[in-house]
Amino acid sequence: MQQLVQLRKNIVTLLTDMGHGIVTVTHSGLAMVGLAVSVCVVVLALRPDYLAEGEAYVYNWLRERHVSLWWMPENAVDRVTAADLKALPPEQARVAIWLARKYRVAPEPLAALVAEAHVLSASTKLPAHLILGVMAIESNFHPYIQSKAGAQGLMQVMPKVHAKRYEEFGGKLAAFDPITNLRVGVSVLVDCIKLKGGSVDDGLRFYLGGDATAGGGDNYVARVKAEQAHMDAVAAGQAVPIVDKERP
Repeated sequence: MQQLVQLRKNIVTLLTDMGHGIVTVTHSGLAMVGLAVSVCVVVLALRPDYLAEGEAYVYNWLRERHVSLWWMPENAVDRVTAADLKALPPEQARVAIWLARKYRVAPEPLAALVAEAHVLSASTKLPAHLILGVMAIESNFHPYIQSKAGAQGLMQVMPKVHAKRYEEFGGKLAAFDPITNLRVGVSVLVDCIKLKGGSVDDGLRFYLGGDATAGGGDNYVARVKAEQAHMDAVAAGQAVPIVDKERP
């Protein structure tokens, strides 16, 4: 009997000690958490850039895992087709500014197009200013324009004719994305020049209207090349006046 009583006392003592231990550990743990939070608050108050970096990391981590952030607006800057003029080489920046003034569009989107034209020039061997000249004559650098025949975008590409070229970019609606339209248009122009035995002039005529302009299109070619020459001069640092009547 006495053994049972003693056993109960031992169990009660054990449970009591465990309870005190848990309370002590919990209290200490909460104290440490509170101390850590206080330190973090002080650090973030002194270095708000840490907070911004931490938020960006968390939001990107959540977005990568497709966690809904319905309370956060999407950062559309990541999708903007524009570039800082200061990031361009001086000759490219001069061309972007000149085109922006002449065609009355914002210089930042022009900067992105100028930079992309030089990238495409390196891969296709077409002069960057020839590519930009085609855009100038075709669309005045307005990405949402559509002709009566249905040609769309900066390079006035026919989506019905060149639908397959848009497949890798997501389909025909990508025609209104400036960079996509530029890339597809340049690929069409390259094929036109190849089809005409490497003649740039004949390739430009074919780009304008296929065989329908085989005997014509001289005015189109002259306007594209005149614009190319203007940009060559601007890039070289020459002062080229802007004449409104030159605009198509």
